[in-house]
Amino acid sequence: MSNPAPGFKKYPNHQVSTRPAPVRVRVKYKDEVIADSTSALEMHETHEGSVLGPVVYYVPRKDVRMERLARTDHRSHCPFKGDASYYSIANGPENAVWSYEQPYDEMTAIKGLLAFYPDKVEISAT
Repeated sequence: MSNPAPGFKKYPNHQVSTRPAPVRVRVKYKDEVIADSTSALEMHETHEGSVLGPVVYYVPRKDVRMERLARTDHRSHCPFKGDASYYSIANGPENAVWSYEQPYDEMTAIKGLLAFYPDKVEISAT
């Protein structure tokens, strides 16, 4: 590996897994569809067997209305996934969307996909 995640070495009981989502994922902001995908990935995170949070859906950009998003300068870092870039929804919530454009080797499945904060948009998975 050329870019391994330091988090997995430090916390060997932390698990991050992805798989194709068996559902259609739709993201809306004020009744406007921002994303609609049957090709999303779902991510699960556990630590020592305990679930850390709800499923996070990562959506391919081809299924997102990218013209409705505006890149921001905001960044964050995850020791398991890497550095995240953020987008705001034009005329909507700031930093509502994130993406790992150069994730660690263990997380290449989510490279370039987009995830949405459920407290800033409506996400349905059916």
